[in-house]
Amino acid sequence: MAKPLSEDLRVRIVAAVNGGMSRRAAAERFGVSAASAVRFAKEWAESGSVTAKPQGGDQRSHRIEAHRDFILSAIEAKPDLTLEEIAALLKSSRGVSFAPSSVWRFLDRHAITFKKNRARRRAG
Repeated sequence: MAKPLSEDLRVRIVAAVNGGMSRRAAAERFGVSAASAVRFAKEWAESGSVTAKPQGGDQRSHRIEAHRDFILSAIEAKPDLTLEEIAALLKSSRGVSFAPSSVWRFLDRHAITFKKNRARRRAG
């Protein structure tokens, strides 16, 4: 992902727009895209700030975290559920759809593992 444009450049673009220059002309003058100049000017008009928003990080885990108690209680009731079974259970019980990989990331965040031990299987 590209780095955000500097705040100094953002301020100069907004100052040029506020000084009467069109957004597209300011974009061309400072060598940025017209869409960026429009976004900077809009952000300035709405909030009075042109600082870049944080990049990266987790943006979606809150969706599955909302079902945390349900998932953990299902695993407690039946410890050998597969990722696909947990995803299907969420779909049928809660009406939400998650890929097995999302379920895996959830379980990994909560340090839940499903290790199969051959010695225990033979002894049991």
